[in-house]
Amino acid sequence: MTDKYTQALHKIDVLHEEDPKIITSPSSPTPIPYELHYANKMTKYLTLREPSAPETLRLAIRAQHLKRWEVPRSSYPATKLGYHAWRSGLQKRQADMAEAICREVGYSPEEASRVAALVRKEGLKGGDPQTQVLEDVACLVFLDDQFEEFEKGYDEEKVVGILKKTWAKMSEQGRELALKIDMSNRAKSLVVRALEE
Repeated sequence: MTDKYTQALHKIDVLHEEDPKIITSPSSPTPIPYELHYANKMTKYLTLREPSAPETLRLAIRAQHLKRWEVPRSSYPATKLGYHAWRSGLQKRQADMAEAICREVGYSPEEASRVAALVRKEGLKGGDPQTQVLEDVACLVFLDDQFEEFEKGYDEEKVVGILKKTWAKMSEQGRELALKIDMSNRAKSLVVRALEE
């Protein structure tokens, strides 16, 4: 990895460290800001999914939730349209911050713009393989790190529907990794049901 990459990664992680939500978990037994924990999980799954990923993809993966806590879901209407507007707004905001960091440390405008495009998940429907890797990694982290807590807030039918949508977003390589995630019996049973329907 280049010096530019190391500098950019450090700047991104310094921002993650500002997250006021502190957690502990089996993978982070020492208290850690949640978004730094999330970024570490993203990098872990990127290493499993695409060990030879270029620096631009590594940085986009690391910047996925950059300062996300500053724009809570409650700042948008509690509707489907509100949810999509919130997600789109976050993607643009995070992409702009990541692009600025990349330019600050010496990446070319094209490289910085590529990082931003990946953060925004551009080209996902157009078959961009790197954007698909990013989508796989985000889905894997959801299943590994967020799903068990998330599913407690919804009825089973809703959860199974969300699992089906998550599975549909993933490539075959992503799905293979997903099936290896260690989950509670309840979470596993919901995944199995989603895959069987």
